[in-house]
Amino acid sequence: MHKTGAGDENIRIRRLVELDKSSLPPDGGPEFNRLIFATSPYLLQHAENPVDWHSWGEAAFTKAAAEDKPVLVSIGYSTCHWCHVMEHESFEDPEAAAAMNRNCIAIKVDREERPDIDEQYMKAAQIMTGSGGWPLNVLMTPDKQPFFAATYLPKYTRGGHLGIIDLMNKIGELWRTDRVKIMENCAAIIDALARIGSSGAADLPDQELLMDAYHHVTSLYDPEVGGFGEAPKFPMPVYLSFLLRIHNRSRLPEALGMVEHTLKTMRGGGVYDQLGFGFHRYSVDRQWLVPHFEKMLYDQALIAFASIEAYQTTGNSRFRRTAAEILTCVLRDFSSPEGGFYSAEDADSEGEEGTFYLWTPGEIRALLGETAGATACALFGVTEKGNFEGKNILHLPVPLETFARKNGIMPELLAADLDRWRETLRTARELRVRPFRDEKILAGWNGLMIAALARGYAATGEAAWRESAERAAGFIVERLLTPDGRLLRSYTSGEASIPGFLEDYAFYVWGLLELHQATLEKGFLTDALRLTREMLRLFGTDGGGLYDVGYDAEQLPVRMQSAADGVIPSGSSVAALNLLRLGLIADDQELTDAAEALLRANMGSVKTQPAGYLFQLAAFDFFLGPQLELSLSGGASMEREDVLRAVGRRFIPGLVFKDGETGGALRISICTGGACLPPVTGVDELTQFLDKLQAQQEKFH
Repeated sequence: MHKTGAGDENIRIRRLVELDKSSLPPDGGPEFNRLIFATSPYLLQHAENPVDWHSWGEAAFTKAAAEDKPVLVSIGYSTCHWCHVMEHESFEDPEAAAAMNRNCIAIKVDREERPDIDEQYMKAAQIMTGSGGWPLNVLMTPDKQPFFAATYLPKYTRGGHLGIIDLMNKIGELWRTDRVKIMENCAAIIDALARIGSSGAADLPDQELLMDAYHHVTSLYDPEVGGFGEAPKFPMPVYLSFLLRIHNRSRLPEALGMVEHTLKTMRGGGVYDQLGFGFHRYSVDRQWLVPHFEKMLYDQALIAFASIEAYQTTGNSRFRRTAAEILTCVLRDFSSPEGGFYSAEDADSEGEEGTFYLWTPGEIRALLGETAGATACALFGVTEKGNFEGKNILHLPVPLETFARKNGIMPELLAADLDRWRETLRTARELRVRPFRDEKILAGWNGLMIAALARGYAATGEAAWRESAERAAGFIVERLLTPDGRLLRSYTSGEASIPGFLEDYAFYVWGLLELHQATLEKGFLTDALRLTREMLRLFGTDGGGLYDVGYDAEQLPVRMQSAADGVIPSGSSVAALNLLRLGLIADDQELTDAAEALLRANMGSVKTQPAGYLFQLAAFDFFLGPQLELSLSGGASMEREDVLRAVGRRFIPGLVFKDGETGGALRISICTGGACLPPVTGVDELTQFLDKLQAQQEKFH
C-alpha cells in the first residue's frame, strides 16, 4: 500500500472514488486500508498508506478499548501542503506505519468535514504546546480524552521535530507503565477545555467598545504594504468589513484608507493569482509576494464580499473589478455541475508546491513574442533570477497606471494588452497538471459564497451572480437538507453526511438573507426564518449563547461555544447579525431578543479581546443602530428592481428591506430612529432622501 509518483492527484482520487469496493474486505485488503470506503478526498488520499487507518467513529474507539491501546487522531485537509509532506515521509513509510500499528489505533479526520473535532483538539493542542496547525496529531484515550499533541512529525527525530517512530515507541511504553500520569494529564486538559469552551457573559456596552477594537486593529496595521501583522500574512477580510463599519459610523478617513490600501496591495501581490484570479490562502512574507498557493472557497467568498462592500462605500470600480475577478475564478474553477461550490484547490501539483503558477521569462516570451513578452515580464516582475526557487510568481510590483506612465504607454492600451496576455498565458497554463481540487461541497462555505454572489448582484445588477447564488441555494435544499429539515454539513461523491454545525446554519442563513434582500423573493426569507428557529432549538444554551454542535449530534468530551472570529467569522457572530436582521425584517421580537441574549452571552470575552471578535462587533454595530427600514409596496417588477439596485449600490449596514403589500403604485415607507416618515413614490425621491441622510451623518461627525 504505497502511493508513488508525482502525477495528477485529481486522476488518482477519481480512480479511488470510482473503484468497485463491493468485493473488498472491511479492512480494505492488501492494497488499501479502511479509508478506501470513505468519501472525503482527504481520507481517500491516505487509503493506500500501510497505516491501519480508521475513520472517526465508535468502532475505532471500541477497538482501542478492547486492545487497550491509545488512539492517534491525525487531523488535516486535502489541500494542506504539510499534510502531504508528512504523509509522504511518515504515513507511506512501512517502518513508521508498523510503529503506529503496533502502539495505537490510528484515526484520520478531515477537518473540513468535522470542524467540531478539529476545534476541540486544536484548542487542546494549544493548551498543551502553546501553538497549533495542520497536520494536527493528537494522542488520546479510548474515551477521547487528549494527553499529547504535535503537528508535523517526520519519520525520525530531527531539527527539533520529534520523529513519529520515537513518539510511538515512547507512548507505547508510557501507556503500559505509567497510565496514572497520562490520566492526570487528561483531567487537567479537559478542565482547561471546559473553561475555554464556555462563553463569557457581560452587559452590553456603548459604542466606545467599537472604538477600542478599532484602535487594536490600527495597532496591527502595516501602513507600508497593507494588511495586519507580520508574516505569515493572511487577507483577514473580517477586519476589512469591520473597518468599513467604523468608517460608516465615524467617518474616520483612516479606517477607509486601511481597507483601500490593503485591497489594492493584495490585488497586486503574488498572493493573488494574476492570471486565473482568486486569492491564495496567505502570504508567507510581509509583502504579499510569496503565497501558500492553495485556494480556499471561504477566502474567495469573504474577500469578494469585503471588496463589494468597499465598492458600495467608495463607488471605486477598482473594487468592483476585484470582486468580479474573484467570482469569475469561483464560477469557472469551483462550480459543480449540480450548482454547489467545491471546497478548495491544492497548493501542490506534480509533487511540488506552486508548480502550476510559476513562470520563466523564456516561457512568457515564447507565448507572447519578444517585444510583448519583455513588456509583460517587466509588468509582472518576472526576471531570469526568479523570485521563488528559480522561477517567478507573477505579481504587479507597481500599479498598472504607474507602469504605463513610466514606460510612455497609454493606460487604456496597456490594460487591453494585459487582458490579452493574461488570457494567452492562462490558456497555456491550463495544459499543465492542475492542482488537486477537493470536490467536497460544504453547506457553510457555500452559504458564504451565496452571500457574496447575492451582495454582488445587489450592488451591480449582474444577473449571472444572482443565478449562481440561487442555484447554490437550491443545491443545498435538494442535497443537504434531510426530509425532516435537518441541515447536513458535507456532500461528496453523491452522498450527504454529518449533521450540520452552528456555522453551517449561520452561514447558509446569511446567504439566504442576502438573496432575500437583493431580490425580495419570499421563499428565501421563509427558509432563513425556519432554519434560524431550528438553529436556536438545536444549538441554544441556557445562558443565551450557542453551542458549536447540535444536541442531536455526536458529543465530544466538552460541548464548546466558539465565538471568536478569525480568518472566517464564527458561527455565533454571524448568527447574532442574522438574528438582528431577521427580527427587524419579520417584526419578530423573539428573534431580536435572542440576538441581544447572544451578544450578552459573549460580551465578556469581546471586551477582553475586542480585536478577536470583529464580526461579533459588526453585529453589535447593527444593534446600536441607526437602523433603516425600507418597505416596498406595490409597483411593477421593474420599478421595484430599480429601487433595489439604487439602494444596493450604497453601503448602509443598518438597512433592511421589507416586502409590503402588492398592487397599486409604488410606495416606499421609510422608518428610522423609532419614527416613520411619509412614503416616497420613486427612486429619485428615495435617492434624495438617502443622499440627505448621508450628508447629515457626515456633518454630525
